[in-house]
Amino acid sequence: MKRGIFIIAILFSVQMFSQAIYEDERYVPETDPLVLKNLDTWKGEKFGLLMHWGTYSEWGIVESWSICPEDYGWCERKKGSNPGNYNAYVKEYEGLKKTFNPIKFDPAKWAKAAKYAGMKYMVFTTKHHDGFNMFDTKYSDYKVTDAGCAFSTNPKANIAKEVFNAFRNENLSVGAYFSKPDWHNENYWDPYFPPFDRNVNYDPALYPEKWQKYVDFTHNQILELLSDYGKIDILWLDGGWVRKRDQQNLKENYDEKFAENESKNGFIKHRVVDQDPKMDELVVKARQKQPGLIVVDRAVHGKNQNYLTPENRVPEKTLPYPWESCITSGGGWSYSPGAKYMTGREGIHMLIDVVAKGGNLLLNVAPSPKGEWEQGAYDLLQAYGDWMKVNSSGIYNTKPIEPFKENNICMTQNKAGNVFLFYLAKEGETKIPAEVVVKAINPKKGTKITMLGSKTALKWIKEAQGFKVVIPESLRNNLPAKEAWTLKVEAINR
Repeated sequence: MKRGIFIIAILFSVQMFSQAIYEDERYVPETDPLVLKNLDTWKGEKFGLLMHWGTYSEWGIVESWSICPEDYGWCERKKGSNPGNYNAYVKEYEGLKKTFNPIKFDPAKWAKAAKYAGMKYMVFTTKHHDGFNMFDTKYSDYKVTDAGCAFSTNPKANIAKEVFNAFRNENLSVGAYFSKPDWHNENYWDPYFPPFDRNVNYDPALYPEKWQKYVDFTHNQILELLSDYGKIDILWLDGGWVRKRDQQNLKENYDEKFAENESKNGFIKHRVVDQDPKMDELVVKARQKQPGLIVVDRAVHGKNQNYLTPENRVPEKTLPYPWESCITSGGGWSYSPGAKYMTGREGIHMLIDVVAKGGNLLLNVAPSPKGEWEQGAYDLLQAYGDWMKVNSSGIYNTKPIEPFKENNICMTQNKAGNVFLFYLAKEGETKIPAEVVVKAINPKKGTKITMLGSKTALKWIKEAQGFKVVIPESLRNNLPAKEAWTLKVEAINR
């Protein structure tokens, strides 16, 4: 994932940012009944935590991407003693393993903060593209538990295991982020060839045995996570360029590349390569280990992408399939010293917007090299929790209701038919107006309207179009929440 990139395009376009996900309306529904059941539960959870953490946090740089030899802003080399020499830089970057020592690592504290915020699930980076493993894999020594890592003697050295256990102890569902590309592995970036870009640096069709070794390595590591680390609810796979492609897809993608300005002179910043990780086989084996496992093969159209993941943005409309916006809370995906975090108002409004459109919000927080969250992250999650204590019934287990938003009022509906109207406080607005007008829906005659957090039945008046709710001054002076106020309408005319 890339640092702070907001994408406004609608159509899927590989030549741009290969990890960005666009609404191309090509969702393939799942057929496994247990997966469908778990997916329905996940859709009701609405709010989750994502954490990007690895040795790159020591330099406070974008995760992994600085060792990728591509000419994009997120690949710039700015740290180390010799950033102008690629090979020297990679050696120094990989040497961060020796000094990685997060002695203040306390996942129980993170889990408690996430639970208070109202988060129901979490996704943790077990391995990013650089190939550094945050778990005790037996298939690589480039890992946090290797004797060459400063943290390896710590009782909490198996970081992924500690994180998963801490969040399960707070009754959150657990997701494992795993990168399909591994830039450290000799069967992905073969030392015989220089790396050209993010892709495998040899032709898998010319070296099928080498590629099969890489496929086996990838499958083995994922099955290891699904065998030895307790109940895993979500397998969240990143690196969507590692995928099977046919000749038509290859031609279409290269045509797209050469239609872009970056390719006018024949130079392309990264290639499109058929590199089949045999996902169908892997998912069958994965669900033998973890029945009902939700699989998210990001950016790869097909049956192994149980939900889609718009990156660092919220879609403009409701979508006809399960989706989750993964968004940074402050700085970038990885640790950024002194990052400015969202305000409580910004974060809460984003959650409401996502949920009103039928999606989930996966909010990223990046731990520091010492294993801490910055105070801004805790402050944001505290604000979420304070608000959710009053308003969560309008968030969890709800669905969109047309038109999902009217001016600054978002809408959701629960299974009982109750409608929730979220009045989003404008900048500097500390009180809800004395009258709130909604034109898009009509309450049933005699129905009850209240504000969440208050037992007072509110007077409402039918109008030529819609209705208005009268908010008494006593309630306006003693509101149960900040940032947004929720009106609950017991029943509406359909």
